[in-house]
Amino acid sequence: MNGKQTVIIFSTAYMPFIGGAELAVKDITDRVEGLNFILLTARMRRDLPRQERIGSVEVYRVGLGTVFLDKLLSPFLASIRVRRLARQHSICLFWSVMASYTSITPALLHMFGLYRNIPLLVTLQEGDSEAHIARARLGLVGLGWQFLLRHAAHVQVISTYLAGLARTYGYTGDITIVPNGVDISRFQISDFRFQRKEKIIITVSRLVKKNGVDMLIQAFAEVYKRYPEAKLYIVGDGELRSDLEGLSRRLGIALAVTFFGSVPHERVPEYQKNADIFVRASRSEGLGTSFLEAMAMGIPVIGTRVGGIPDFLLHEKTGLFAHVDDSVDLSRQILRLFEDRVLYDTLSRNGRTLVENAYSWDSIAKRMETIFRNICVS
Repeated sequence: MNGKQTVIIFSTAYMPFIGGAELAVKDITDRVEGLNFILLTARMRRDLPRQERIGSVEVYRVGLGTVFLDKLLSPFLASIRVRRLARQHSICLFWSVMASYTSITPALLHMFGLYRNIPLLVTLQEGDSEAHIARARLGLVGLGWQFLLRHAAHVQVISTYLAGLARTYGYTGDITIVPNGVDISRFQISDFRFQRKEKIIITVSRLVKKNGVDMLIQAFAEVYKRYPEAKLYIVGDGELRSDLEGLSRRLGIALAVTFFGSVPHERVPEYQKNADIFVRASRSEGLGTSFLEAMAMGIPVIGTRVGGIPDFLLHEKTGLFAHVDDSVDLSRQILRLFEDRVLYDTLSRNGRTLVENAYSWDSIAKRMETIFRNICVS
């Protein structure tokens, strides 16, 4: 049996499927020493190996390599894998990342009376609206939250908003708010944007309804009337891409809007460094790590007062708020930053300082390590 204490992580998706939660797991585990990390996830692609080491984590993928079936069967297949791992490792903690298919595995095991001596830490990273969680998949998503939280020894959330949702779904125990972080070394301030005439607005977003890219395009159409040299960069892909491209054409701004598609996370700074302003007109948001990455580069941000965004965005101090689903107000806030250099410089400076002081991955990982060790010891 491996002598190190082992944390088994349960996540429906992991590398190469990249989202905020998956990046958080990697950034945290790469910085925590003295613990052994094993991650169980749905395979979802036939070309992915069933087992490989990624950074500090030994990854086991369960399933046949098909998305729907692998997700559906992953709690049961992961349970079988846990039985094998328990014979080889000293497991001190189950860590479920988000309330999803694979992550309910520990709750399933506890329900059947298995490994109840191993505490469960639940991390909530969801960016969905309360309505979506309550009603999605005929209410099964909300029931999944309740089921998972019922078996949790501790809950860690990335925002005040998600702490409230955990309470809404019945969790009465201890909650710790530890946000996602930013790799400060990769997201550095660039002076390149001040060396050209054109003004560039950027969003780094999945092209789904909750991220409000349609509102941004409509707002940009108004900005473009006053600043015809302005450009809009859209980094990210999703189910609404063709609709959004069509919207740009109908508004007569297609030549000023560039859709870059999906970009590897490590290359995002290459696009951000060219931007004057970062905008995401969110309809819901768990935290909004892309905002923090832009702030780390000294780029002023504009967001909406939803989800976890108010945890870091203070109006006219670390960013600007626009009203939800209000393209006119959004265009007004963009124009303020184009035309008020004092405000621009204030937000640029304050945003960078905030991220350096409170959102670096080094400090976030230390806080997560404290949670791991406290639960393992107890």
